[in-house]
Parts: sequence; C-alpha cells; structure tokens
Amino acid sequence: MRLLTVGAAALTLAVGGGVVAGGMQDAPPQDATPAADPIAEEIRRQLNEEPAPAADPAPANPIAITPPTPSLETAALEDDIASDDEEEETTDEDEEGESEEEKAERLAPETPTPRQRRRVAIVEAIDKITAESMRFEVEVGGRPVRFNQSLIFTARACEVTAENEPVADSIAYLEVTLQPRGTVRAEPRQIFRGWMFASTPALSGLQHPIYDAWVVGCKE
Repeated sequence: MRLLTVGAAALTLAVGGGVVAGGMQDAPPQDATPAADPIAEEIRRQLNEEPAPAADPAPANPIAITPPTPSLETAALEDDIASDDEEEETTDEDEEGESEEEKAERLAPETPTPRQRRRVAIVEAIDKITAESMRFEVEVGGRPVRFNQSLIFTARACEVTAENEPVADSIAYLEVTLQPRGTVRAEPRQIFRGWMFASTPALSGLQHPIYDAWVVGCKE
C-alpha cells in the first residue's frame, strides 16, 4: 500500500513538472542580460585603481624649429629638372623652325604593311563532356572539316599580322555549324561565324554548352 502511495505521488510530480515546463516554453521571451564575468570585473577594477602617469610640464617659451639644410640629392634633382626644361625649350625651338611639310611628314602615321594570307587555318576544339580535344587543319576555301561527328568547320580566310603591327597574331575567319552525323534530314545549324584571334581565344573563340573551339595559327 505504501509503495502504491509513493508511486502515485511521483507520477503526480512528474506530470506537474511537465506541465510547468510546457508553460515556460509558451511564455513570452525575456530580455537577455550579460553573463557575470568575475575575471573581467577584476581587470576593470585594477585599471581604474592605477594612477595616471605623470607628464612633463609644458615649456614656458616656445621652441624654435630650424628647417634642415637641403641635401646633395635635392640639389641634383633640381639640376635635372632644370636640364629637362632646357631640352624641352630646345625641342620647341626646333619644331618652330621646321616647315609645314616637314611637320606633316613627322606627324604622319606609319603606313601599315599588308597582312600575309595563309592557305591553312590551324584550329583546336574540345568536347567538354567527354574531354576529347583535337588540333586539326582547315584549308581556306577547301573542304569543310568535321570534329567529333558533330561540328563542321569551314575556313574563309587566314592571315598573320604584319611586322610593324604592335602584336603578332594569327587571325582566321571561320564558320562553324552543328549537325550530328547520322541525322542527314536535320538541317545544319550555324553556331559561329566571324573572326577568331589566336592571341585572345577566350574572347573570340567558339563558346558552346558542349564544345569550345579556337584558332591556333595559320600556315602555308
């Protein structure tokens, strides 16, 4: 009998605790407060108790500051600037003395040398799904070349830059169509037409969800 009474009392307390806990979770939240930090409080107290350091008294009369004398490097720099100014004045006098024809000839741009045409364009293509890549040749005005049984390359022109151009480069005018082999009835779809520059393949090359292609060079 006593065991039954103790068990009933324990069950009552457990149920009551669960009800209280559930009621606390449903209650409105309270504002957060900083937790106590005895170490930080002790450090703060020691800092407040330390006396301020004594400072030197201000001088009764102001102290005169003398600027430093110019060094030899400063004097040499001034001499260089003066010599540059004299050279500019001499150049201006020479330009004033020249005739209009001489001035026009001096300012005339350099006549660019014609670019050299090549017979074959060297192209590199890659299948980004299978990671298959190949470097191949496409004859200008010749038979189109198929890559990976899908891409068809046709070269219309291929030339190299002249000697007096600032950047040495190879440029090719290509047409690229997409027609998977075995689908003869499907019309080929052109996905690129224009100039490709070997110096900037990321800007002028073919960019496709599956394929990338760019020109590498030109040759005879």
